[in-house]
Amino acid sequence: MAIDPERMRDFICAMDKGNKDYLDELEKEAIKDDVPIIRKDMQSLLKFLLALTHPVNILEVGTATGFSALLMAEYSDDDTRITTIEKYEKRIPVAKEHFDLWDKGNKITLLEGDASDILKELDEGYDFVFMDAAKGQYENFLPHVMRVLKKGGLLVTDNVLQDGDIVQSRFAVTRRNRTIHARMREYIYDITHTDDLQTVILNTGDGVTLSVKMR
Repeated sequence: MAIDPERMRDFICAMDKGNKDYLDELEKEAIKDDVPIIRKDMQSLLKFLLALTHPVNILEVGTATGFSALLMAEYSDDDTRITTIEKYEKRIPVAKEHFDLWDKGNKITLLEGDASDILKELDEGYDFVFMDAAKGQYENFLPHVMRVLKKGGLLVTDNVLQDGDIVQSRFAVTRRNRTIHARMREYIYDITHTDDLQTVILNTGDGVTLSVKMR
């Protein structure tokens, strides 16, 4: 008997023991305001990866209103530091307000501007990168991310399956999404076929890739 994927996902999400109350409130606020936010099963995976890898320096590409940065701050070690990048001017003040309220360990540094420019200026030494920005730009960000990611570091890329559109022919995708569709396919191919990375694709959230830098 075939199992309904949504029913299975609901079951898996129901097993998560939950987040701190303030994160639950920020999640509700983001959903109400139609702000993109990582899904419940992705939150669980992110918390697991933080517990497994104990990163010291995290880079996040795509802050939005700060939910995922705060989640990583909450569920990482005391000495972890997080650098997060956001260019959307309407979201930056909201993220700053949230960080002022909830980043009690002063773990988070917000860099304002286009990630394509900021990534070029960052020093090497990140052991964990969370990519959750404009999907059509992932391929452009990749060379810069590879430069700053340490050997043995983990690159986590969210929203790679595009609600299933990624498996469709480009002609089955709406015209306005075809460029993003093509670029995401190119990105997935590159990170799964380069000798510099060992990558797995997971059907978690809206699709996620986990890539370890091998050299």
